[in-house]
Amino acid sequence: MAATANDATLIVGASQAGVQLAATLRELGDERPIVLVGDEPHAPYQRPPLSKAYLQGEITSDDLIFRTADWFAQHDVEVVTGETIAAIERHADGGGEAVTETGRRIPFARLALTTGAAPRRLDLPGIDLPGVHYLRTADDAAAIAEGLESARSLVVIGGGFIGLEVAASARKRGLAVTVLEAAPRLVGRVVSEQTSAFYLDAHRRRGIDVVLDARIAAIEGADAVSGVRLEDGTVILADVVLVGIGVVPRTELAEQLGLEVDGGIVVDAACRTSDPSIVAAGDCALMPNPYARGSLPRVRLESVHNALEQAKVAAATLMGDPHEYRTTPWFWSDQADIKLQIAGLSTGYDATVLRGDPDTEKFSVLYYRDGELLAADCVNQPLDFMAVRSALGRGATIPPEAAADTSVPLKKSVVEPAAPTLV
Repeated sequence: MAATANDATLIVGASQAGVQLAATLRELGDERPIVLVGDEPHAPYQRPPLSKAYLQGEITSDDLIFRTADWFAQHDVEVVTGETIAAIERHADGGGEAVTETGRRIPFARLALTTGAAPRRLDLPGIDLPGVHYLRTADDAAAIAEGLESARSLVVIGGGFIGLEVAASARKRGLAVTVLEAAPRLVGRVVSEQTSAFYLDAHRRRGIDVVLDARIAAIEGADAVSGVRLEDGTVILADVVLVGIGVVPRTELAEQLGLEVDGGIVVDAACRTSDPSIVAAGDCALMPNPYARGSLPRVRLESVHNALEQAKVAAATLMGDPHEYRTTPWFWSDQADIKLQIAGLSTGYDATVLRGDPDTEKFSVLYYRDGELLAADCVNQPLDFMAVRSALGRGATIPPEAAADTSVPLKKSVVEPAAPTLV
């Protein structure tokens, strides 16, 4: 019997996770209809370049597209853009219908949620003035880029990766840039004190003013933003303001469906939600920690690598072949000419080893717990990153005393895991 729309797999969220899920279903031999729904008017695109190459004018919006219309047609994936799913009606057989805000009804037999995340909003007087931006979508980036064209100054609220990437991009364009961070150090939730201190010094060397422990009272301006006022009365002039204080997972549909939500859509190691017939993947999913050395029982990972790998597992689950998602997390951030690559998760570390000299802008910080390697921050040190990522992936370690010796390539200091004892 030929497949019908009622046999379709509905993927809500035209993200990299959503596209990868569709691609993997086809790679696994699935011949049923696939409908991929996104609320943006654009074809699916990659987000990481938005804060970097796109804002610097090095690429256009067309360069962001990672799957062509021909690819979707050849793989029989229907892409619905510019439609927001308002409600999902379930049927007794496990399928159902999704209803968009325009009233369009999309039947499905299987459901996957790859809804991603949205910028965390800031509640301040003047926050809605023209010229105040968040960055998550291509339209956000286009609006920021347009504002930077005629701007002389930018204030970034938030010293995390997105904020620092945008700050570096704007500084490269010649703007006066100020970063306001409420915490006592930059990217403090993610990296070591050594790495935080390096970024503070590095951005200041490049002409960016960084204010730590910043307390913001209001956004100033009449018809458009003109500055940011601190609680001590200081006003920092700004033609453009970017708010980059993190993201929140988009869990509205999951909550409507009665799925378990706890700072993300809760899934098991095979990406099944609390309703095992529904899967979720990507930035929206809170999963069992896939990292054997991790100290947190559940994590929500915001990275392209996680989105792609988790989507592959979700697809296998939909095909009736569930297996556990196990991987070593890794991340990156490009800020001006500084590339940070992180392997592993440093949560729970009790010691660090500094390898190299931060003043050279080439160094690594390795994290340990009870003498066992957990993770590494590698700044302009791709070989260190590759060595640590490879070692963690196969359960190996690097002794702390060896890690600091820069005369020996890090890969030569790897100690392989002990072979299992035969009984």
